[in-house]
Amino acid sequence: MAIQKTSSEDILKESAKLFKIKGYYNTKMSDIASACGVLKGSIYHHFKSKEEIGLESLKFIHKYFNDEIFAISSSNLESLAKIKLMVKKIDDYFLNSEGGCLLGNLALEVTWSNQQFKEEIQEYFLNWEKSLYILFQEKFNENEASELSKEFVALIQGEIMMMNLYDDKQRYLRVGKKIIRLFE
Repeated sequence: MAIQKTSSEDILKESAKLFKIKGYYNTKMSDIASACGVLKGSIYHHFKSKEEIGLESLKFIHKYFNDEIFAISSSNLESLAKIKLMVKKIDDYFLNSEGGCLLGNLALEVTWSNQQFKEEIQEYFLNWEKSLYILFQEKFNENEASELSKEFVALIQGEIMMMNLYDDKQRYLRVGKKIIRLFE
């Protein structure tokens, strides 16, 4: 293996991929090093432990969603344009990302044993609900907006799992179409 330099961001990207595909507990530091093309000891120049990499991977993906997807709900676009753009970006992410949703996967795998992971994952899903709530409030009353936002985050996550289980992207894509229809 040719050894190469790597950055903290590269390590987080590769770790996130591995955690999604193999799971947190089944991913070894040597797997991360190999995916990054570095020696295992080189990882420790950037992170103290696998737990730190796991938490920072969650934060990295969360920040991406906050900046690139959830922020759309507060943009100056019209409601229908916002929801279409949000659905497109969510679809682009999950349809082009092997292993499903890192935060959804780790919510099932580690939140019972790691409070820091649990808190980060909760904040991610609350931010997702809030971004949808902002959009739904433009069309529905407060109570309906709240219920719809929770329902659609759960539906999206469930269909990500089912898409991967049955290798059927159409199941997943129906959720976005359903959300868009609410605004047409």
